[in-house]
Amino acid sequence: MRTLTLLTVLVLAAQFSVGAARAGESKAPALAANPLMKDTLAYVGTYTRGKSQGIYLYRVQTGPAGATFVPLGLAAETASPSFLAVDAKRRLLFAVNEVSQYEGKASGSVSAFSIDPATGKLTLINQRSSIGAGPCHVLLTPDGGSLIVANYGSGSVIVLRVEANGRLGETTAFVQHAGKSVNPQRQTGPHAHSITMDPAGRNVFVCDLGLDQVLTYRFDAQKGTLTAAEPAFTSIKAGSGPRHMAFRPDGKFAYVINEMSSTIVAFAYDAASGRLTEQQTVSTLPAGFEGKSSTAEIAMHASGKFLYGSNRGHESVALFAVDPAKGTLSYVAHQNSGGKTPRNFSLDPTGKFMAIANQDTDNILICGIDAATGRLQPAAATIEAPMPVCVVFLTPQ
Repeated sequence: MRTLTLLTVLVLAAQFSVGAARAGESKAPALAANPLMKDTLAYVGTYTRGKSQGIYLYRVQTGPAGATFVPLGLAAETASPSFLAVDAKRRLLFAVNEVSQYEGKASGSVSAFSIDPATGKLTLINQRSSIGAGPCHVLLTPDGGSLIVANYGSGSVIVLRVEANGRLGETTAFVQHAGKSVNPQRQTGPHAHSITMDPAGRNVFVCDLGLDQVLTYRFDAQKGTLTAAEPAFTSIKAGSGPRHMAFRPDGKFAYVINEMSSTIVAFAYDAASGRLTEQQTVSTLPAGFEGKSSTAEIAMHASGKFLYGSNRGHESVALFAVDPAKGTLSYVAHQNSGGKTPRNFSLDPTGKFMAIANQDTDNILICGIDAATGRLQPAAATIEAPMPVCVVFLTPQ
């Protein structure tokens, strides 16, 4: 039995090296028994405007040469599951369906899935309205009891109760943003773009691209409610378009990446008050770059030493070193994304590699991470994935 398993792995590796293994292929290899005890899985959220059918599944294989993804096919068919969140303990996965119509109303939706422990495939539990158009980001709270969703199109935020069996329950909070900013094409109204919770689990931050604000809410885990903090928001330079946010693991500093200005703002953070104090603004683009570009994702390495941000147009991921005392950023390097329009990128929980989702070239680049410098070490080949937007990992239990 052991010989057969090793032979199977070698065959899969050979297929991948010649580009034969494809996401969604009908003969995708099955997972071993009890995979969640042995294998790290990767789920990829996509836009279903092209050949994609929903959420795709990969098995993560690591070895002396680094990490790679083995395609296991379509995990679940669902409309434009652009961003995902995983509850590893209960084997649940949640997705926003980034659409503008749901059940005949101007709204997107949110889906809950159970994860099959034998195959990794997903089974729909239920689906709920996001009570707003174009839901684009989702956060599962640390206790697993609530799901917080950002609606980009309508500029609103909702909280959904997650029941013990993973079913999406009642809507416990709804907040509608209001206002505008200076760009007449992008900022004539609010556009809630992401949800971030501080490491202490006390405050929730919403980057609103349309308002040039990061709004701050107190979150009540028992009631599932959001209450405006004091101050209720932090202003970003007009025309910047705040998109996503990341905290340093110790909770002392926070970083906001701005889509329209291709910048990152570093903040000192007071967890008791929820106050953000601006420290520094840096460009995500190299000096002298004159083309069109916008940012997408931001992520902090688990060590707290390195910060990364993606550039769509420049087609790169920028690396910054984080000052341990001041939290300020120093530019280190740019790494080509290996494709076009890098959206979300994800660091695996060990901090040893990164997966970069290139939306417009239907591929994912896997990069090793140098533990001493934070520099990315790209693989020789990319993994095929149809219109990928988001990558999340499910680690062995």
